Amino acid sequence: MIYNNVRHECNLYNFFFAPRGNKRMMELGMKITQMYLNPFDRIIGIIGAKDSGKSWLIKGMFPGIQTVEEDDEFEVLNMPLLNSEEVGFYTPKTFHVDVRTAKKYVSLEDIAEAVRHVTAQHKRVIVEHFEILYPVLKRNADLLIGIGEEVIVTRPSLFGPLPDNIAEIAFNSLIYRKMAHSAEDLFGYCVKDIPRPNYNRSDIRHGFAINYQEKPEFDLEEIEEKVLELIRMDLPIIPYDEEHIKIGDYVMHCTGPLMHVESTGKIQNFALMKEFYYEPRFHYYVVAGTVGVKHTQDTGDEEVNKIEIVDEP
Repeated sequence: MIYNNVRHECNLYNFFFAPRGNKRMMELGMKITQMYLNPFDRIIGIIGAKDSGKSWLIKGMFPGIQTVEEDDEFEVLNMPLLNSEEVGFYTPKTFHVDVRTAKKYVSLEDIAEAVRHVTAQHKRVIVEHFEILYPVLKRNADLLIGIGEEVIVTRPSLFGPLPDNIAEIAFNSLIYRKMAHSAEDLFGYCVKDIPRPNYNRSDIRHGFAINYQEKPEFDLEEIEEKVLELIRMDLPIIPYDEEHIKIGDYVMHCTGPLMHVESTGKIQNFALMKEFYYEPRFHYYVVAGTVGVKHTQDTGDEEVNKIEIVDEP
């Protein structure tokens, strides 16, 4: 195998904000492929809860990949991975399996054997819910990706990280992403009738950021109180279609309808930063909101994205 591993040999893991919206998730998948995937990877492990954006990330990483996502026995039993006895030159080079769905109709042992079979023929397999298959497969992924509040990208060695480690981080942190996306939509609801400059979105830890091309005129404290009132009302938030959600009786546009808490009352410790921050590099005025963690008076806004590494005893 001719492969220069210098780019990855010192890399333990990388974090990315899990972006809002299906399009931005696909764009992140494309970037991950460009930066971290190599031609000799055989198993790509994907870990994340239901509706965390795994499918969109995969579509960005592997455009045109044939996936089996339907909870349908016929579709599962006829997926290419389970029917690859004659793996030849003109058969697919990349296969896909959603282990959580497939294990309802096929044993984990059979799925693991199918993965071993195609990888032995120098083919690649994308394994969703890799943490479920790993104890039976007894082989870690070449590239392991976890999707929670952030997207974790790692190339495991003999010493880890193991899939359960990535799964714990992804599953436990997803609630912050759901709260942040829900709070951002409540903010959008509260300013929908106010004239606003053009804007785009970006991300912060446990929150959201909206970048306006000019300084808005609305009062941030007033908008925060309106959002808090909607939270106290505990209105249901449900997907309406692929591009809209329904908050109470109001239907509004949303780029990621599945990434929300069940109701507004599930949003904890919402707060708007009471200043329009000017970003001189891009000439933006930034409105930012946080959820989940109550900031003290000693915590500066510039510390929201603080990196915290806790040493184990």
